[in-house]
Amino acid sequence: MGKKKHIFILGATRFDSHERSTTFTLSKLLAKNNFVYYIDYPITWKDYIKYKNTDLINNRKAYFSNNSDGIKETDLINFKLIIIPPLLSINFLPEGKLYRMLLKLNEKRIVNRIIQVIKKFNIKDYVYINSFNFHYPGIADSLNPALTVYHCVDPMIMPYDMKHGIISENSLVKNSDIVICTSKQLQTEKKSINPNTFFVPNAADINHSSKALDDTIILNKRISLLKNPVIGYIGTIERRIDFKLLNDVIAKNQDKEFVFVGPVAQEYMPEWFTKCRNVHLIGRVPYEDLPSILKGFNIAIIPFKNDDVSSTIFPLKLFEYLGAGKPVVSTNFNPDLKEFTLDTVSFCDNASSFSEALNKILKSDNKINIQRRLTVARENTWEKRADQFESILDSNILNKQNILALNR
Repeated sequence: MGKKKHIFILGATRFDSHERSTTFTLSKLLAKNNFVYYIDYPITWKDYIKYKNTDLINNRKAYFSNNSDGIKETDLINFKLIIIPPLLSINFLPEGKLYRMLLKLNEKRIVNRIIQVIKKFNIKDYVYINSFNFHYPGIADSLNPALTVYHCVDPMIMPYDMKHGIISENSLVKNSDIVICTSKQLQTEKKSINPNTFFVPNAADINHSSKALDDTIILNKRISLLKNPVIGYIGTIERRIDFKLLNDVIAKNQDKEFVFVGPVAQEYMPEWFTKCRNVHLIGRVPYEDLPSILKGFNIAIIPFKNDDVSSTIFPLKLFEYLGAGKPVVSTNFNPDLKEFTLDTVSFCDNASSFSEALNKILKSDNKINIQRRLTVARENTWEKRADQFESILDSNILNKQNILALNR
């Protein structure tokens, strides 16, 4: 294969999702030096009926026809979207022969679209990446890629995913040429199944988050109404949040305003959390507004539970915070993070040390510390991660070619 590779990526998010995704960000960066075809997370017939006449369907409807090749152009010349016609809704079925039989039918529809694109552009060699879409584990079985990759970006924790996903992901890990994980804990787990497993952590778009340092950026109105100091968190408020620790920290710091920006999973929200005078739930905000939010934080926090799930998380927000120059106080949920943050983050084991870190930073933070955070953030950009990812692809394509040549 030449310098520019053809790369097909089956993602776990939709191209028009409000959420920033590791897969979609990485795909666009790989398209700088390669031809990348991002296979949009498939719509099911259940989705089609439920969301009829919404943007979710209207943005894709023209590509559902069998007369369409499913290719949707983007603003990037080497980055194309592939839209899959609606698939059968089968996740409600119990694990077993019927489920797996119908899954094969769904996978055939995805494969047919990929083959259409391969024929249209006369593609001879290509890489196929399943990026955490373990719902469709058998796509590569019907293709002939130069390299098959499973990109594991998160632990599997949701019941919907685990119902069939445990068996499917195990198959993906076992049968892929290589596995690339976003945390060392995930790498350790997957390496026991596939020894050709690598670690490429998440990163941040610091070009965006660093806009928080720009004097011309207007502070978000919701944040501007609060009195300093403002302690902020950006991200989904859900099961990984250590609400027990937060209860103690917030109670001990009544002089501070705690702001949580992001969607809320109500089933995990304790009643006390919504009734605290100094807790403010902002809700989801557009990604474009991130700098104006970060600008108003005196300290950014990551209050995750210290458990087996959190130990596999390498959070995007960590380097976004640092890229905005903000001091960060975090629970010590993933020991691997210390290696990448070089003493610029306060990692805490309990509520007392968390509170102490907040107060110490408010008294002693300075411009030198801000510059140290920016330096660390610059070493953890998506551009650098894309280079690492591509280097792994290139070396393993070459290794596979050499092995095949020896066996001829």
